[in-house]
This record gives sequence, structure tokens and C-alpha cells, in this order.
Amino acid sequence: MARVGYRNLQECVRDLERHGELLRIERVIDPCLEAGAVQRRVYRAGGPALLFTRVKGCAFPLLGNLFGTMARIRFLFRDTLRAVEEITALNREPLSVLKNPLGCLGLVRRLPHIFPRMVRSGPVLANRTSISCLPHLKSWPDDGGAFITLPQVYTESPSSPGWRGSNLGMYRVQISGGNYVRNREIGIHYQIHRGIAAHHADALQRGVPLKVNIFVGGPPALTVAAVMPLPEGVPEIAFAGLLGGRRVRMIPCPGLLPIPAEADFCITGVIEHDRLLPEGPFGDHIGYYSLSHDFPVIRVENVFHRNGAIWPFTTVGRPPQEDSVFGAFIHDLMGPVISSVIPGVKSVHAVDASGVHALLLAVGSERYVPYSRERRPMELLTLANAILGQGQLSLSKYLFIAAGEDNPLLEAGDTPSFLRHLLERVDWRRDLHFQTCTTIDTLDYTGPALNQGSKAVVAASGPAVRVLPQELPGDLRLPEGFHEPRVCLPGVLAVRGPACREYRECAAPDMAAFCAFFDEKGPLSRFPLVVVVDDSDFTARTLDNFLWVTFTRSNPADDLYGVGAFQQCKHWGCRGPLVVDARIKPHHAPQLMEDPEIEKRVDALGAPGGPLHGII
Repeated sequence: MARVGYRNLQECVRDLERHGELLRIERVIDPCLEAGAVQRRVYRAGGPALLFTRVKGCAFPLLGNLFGTMARIRFLFRDTLRAVEEITALNREPLSVLKNPLGCLGLVRRLPHIFPRMVRSGPVLANRTSISCLPHLKSWPDDGGAFITLPQVYTESPSSPGWRGSNLGMYRVQISGGNYVRNREIGIHYQIHRGIAAHHADALQRGVPLKVNIFVGGPPALTVAAVMPLPEGVPEIAFAGLLGGRRVRMIPCPGLLPIPAEADFCITGVIEHDRLLPEGPFGDHIGYYSLSHDFPVIRVENVFHRNGAIWPFTTVGRPPQEDSVFGAFIHDLMGPVISSVIPGVKSVHAVDASGVHALLLAVGSERYVPYSRERRPMELLTLANAILGQGQLSLSKYLFIAAGEDNPLLEAGDTPSFLRHLLERVDWRRDLHFQTCTTIDTLDYTGPALNQGSKAVVAASGPAVRVLPQELPGDLRLPEGFHEPRVCLPGVLAVRGPACREYRECAAPDMAAFCAFFDEKGPLSRFPLVVVVDDSDFTARTLDNFLWVTFTRSNPADDLYGVGAFQQCKHWGCRGPLVVDARIKPHHAPQLMEDPEIEKRVDALGAPGGPLHGII
């Protein structure tokens, strides 16, 4: 009989080991910095999943890099992935069922998997433990404590309980450090526009605690479901059943929210409406620390675990990391749906190297006045507003959108080609549009305060208006204090500027002087985009460096300048190049740095005779 999905994480580990996709590490590994450093190094090498069987100070084994390659994540769901993709296609082309009704019979047989199966008991309830006995994973040197890095946080609305309106999300959970009462309190950090927020708001309005369950481990489909940006009203538990190829077995415990029977761990508790404590710092997926801020506290009631429980984990940092594979997998599944959600949008791509939410690329239609001799962005602006109103896409800080009619082969996922196409056509006098005093990603510290910042939309359509230079002009001169110009990409110039010593919410004098130094038609204006940075050699070295520096270190309303800038009514534009101040500012969060001593220990594991020899 053919295998259909995994019942639990133990089945998954055995299957991966049989197929050479998992390596057991029998040496003692410290969960404080060392485990995370090993996982990141093996991820970068494209290596296997890692089972650390001897964890310092803890009886539970750690499982890292489970989702470390796209090939492995597709292997995990090889029995069900095609069905999920076909169901996604039905959402995009519902009439396709009429073309091939027999081919859809297999989908009909899988649909019952979306309904959880309620059972009286399960392996997860076999044992009880405490928070202090769990693996205390610390990923980066300045983290404020230990965190659960692959938590599945389950909540239901107090006013309409039940799994159909539940939310299963992956929100940061701090289990040590700070001011939490040991074994009795843990912190939960959720970013804006997350599903748990609606349940929390409901609980606050009713004046009642919000019940919370935190699952760790279990069948891999549960972990993936927790990171899926599903439409509102679609419960992640249902998606987990579909992706896992079997109904999720849930235990309805008296006085508690339901618990997956096959989870490895479950922490139950409540968020009390009047209790906040500082959470963090935490080395985050943008490549910087998110700082300490007041966030809700979970009062812990129970900690359950199954026999032979395994603690899966990941670490995040400057992309790419293991969560980048999650992002690519989600795009493969959900990307094709965007055209049905927003007609006219052909493709979108959240640029991982920029920290995901910092830069979004989109290809759309420009059909408003097809008879016009002059093609300019019109429908694209309508589509841009629609994109910024969709779920987590609303967190995008920069949105670049181009008309597909100008190049039928243009793909949002081909970042270099897309940027070249846009920069050949953009007119900075009209094509740049701001949203100021708005929300941005909670993890982005380029704005004036937490969750506060601005957005910029760049919309370009029509024929190319320039040839992009690929070499430095011989007659280029720079003002005093600015040095080392480097070509990053065709049409993109990085310039090293003086260190930024003072944060201003209006024009920085040195940037204003830089722009005023140049003539609108001088040699610098051959480049439509100029980026002022702290290290132009580093910025220009790779495409990823350029994307990371430019878009994680700038807030549009504060940090965009231009040569020949003007304001007409309320519209701002420039006649020469757009200039981005992408220097590190005093209010920015610190950059993540590896611990040299820990890295030496990882090197030793990869030396001849070490368990990672030949892998890293």
C-alpha cells in the first residue's frame, strides 16, 4: 500500500534517514548558539536535515534544517503536493473541472482531509514537563533569551469558538530571559497583520483571557500550515490535513483548546488582557536584531510531550536562510492565485534578499487607454493599491510594478531582468508615489517608531527611454565626503558617503548637498538610480548585497532624494536620478554578527573525522 503523508515527526525522521536526507549528530551540542550556528552552516551548504541526539542540558533531541532545501520540502509532501497544486489551480481556473472531470476525482477523494478528526486521547498527552526542561535555543549572541523558533500557535475567537474559525500561526515565543516568571510565563511576539490579532482583539473587547496552545513538532504539514498566508476564513488546520494527506487528529481537552494528538509538545496557557512585558531582542530574518518592546505574556498552564519527543528548530538571519525555502515553497503554491484575487496582476515576487517585506516586484496590465499614443502608468496604479490591500502584501515597503504588455516574457521572479526593465522606462517626474505616516513591518526599524514608516510605489510602463550604463563615466566627479563610486547593476550606482551621525525626519544636509552638486544632465544622470551607502564595494559585490543594503536601510519618506527634485502641488518627483540614502542610521537596529568562538567549534565539526566533514 502506498504511503500517504506522515502521521508524526518520528515517521518523517525515519523516512528521511532511509533516503539519506538526515544526519545524526552524536556529539554533545550546546543549544546556546552552537546548534543554530551548525544549522545555518549546513543550510548554506545545501546539506541534510540534522538530528542532534545529545543536547547539552536537555533530554530532548533537536531536529534542524528539516526544510533546508526545496527538493527536501517537496520530498516531504511528495504524496500530496500535486493534489494541493491542482486545487490551487481550480481556484485560478474553476472551469478546468469541466474540461477534465475524471481527472478531478482524485481531488474529491482528498477533500475530506480538511476536516480534523476529534479523538479522545493521543501520544502528545503521555507526559508532562516544565518550560525549563525544554530545549533553550539561543540563535544569536545578543538574543534576550531562548526562543521557540518553529512554534505553531493555535487560537480561537472567544465569541465564535471552534476549529473552523481558528488560527494557526508561527509567532515568536520567548521562553527564558527578560522579566518572565520562570516556568509560569513566556512571551509572545506577533507582527501586525497576523491572524491571532483578531482573536486577541475579540478577547480584549470581551474582557476575557485569550486561550493559547503552542504546538511544537508533529507532522511536518502542521509546521508548513502555520506559515501559509491563507485567505481570511480558511483555517490552517484544514490546509494541514490537505497537505499532510490525512485528517489532523485533534484532542478536545476539557477547559483547553484542542491539541493535535501527534504533536511532539504542547504548551497550553492564556494571554491575560492587562499583562505586557519586554520581549526580545531577537536576531531576525531581515539580518538585524529586532529590539526589546512590550508584548503580550502567556501564563503557562500545562506543558505536554509525547514519548520520544523531538524538538524541531530553525534559525533566521540575513537571507537566504531556511525560512527562505518556506517563502519559495509558498510562492510556488500561492503565487498563481494572485491573478484570480486581483484581476490584472500577472505575477508578484517578494524579494527574499531584501528581507521579504522590504521590496515587492509585480507585473500587471496597463489597459485603461490602449488607443493612447503615450503609454503611462494608469491601471498599474489601481493594481498597486489593490496589492497593498492584500494580507501580508500590505506590509511591502517598496512596490515596483511594470506593465506586462511592454514585455510578454517579463517575470516578477527574475529580479535582475525586472529591475533592468523598470529602470529603462521609469520617469521619476511622475512614476514615484508615496504613502506616508503608515504601517510597515514590525521588524523594520527604518521608520520613526515601531510599526511606523512609509511606502513607495514605482510604476513604469511604455517604451524604454534610456540605455542603462554599465561602466563608470570617465568625467564623473563627486562632492567632498563622497567616494568610491561602483556600478551595482546596469543603471545603478553605489557611492560611499560619510557616516550618518544624526537621524532626521526631513532632508539630511549632506544628502541635500550631494544632490545639489549635480546637474540634471550631467554624467551622474546617466544612472537612473544612485544609492549612497557606507561601503560601496560591499554593496556592489553581489545582487543580494545591493538588495539587502538598499531596501533594509531606507525609509522612503525620509531617505529618498533626487537630482533636480521638485514638488508640484502634493506630488514629489525629480528630473535627474533618484538618490537613496541607504546608510546605517543611529536609530537602526544592530546588524547580526556571528560569534567567532562558536564558528571555530563548527569548523571543528567539519574537519576530517568530524560528523560534518564533507558537508560544510
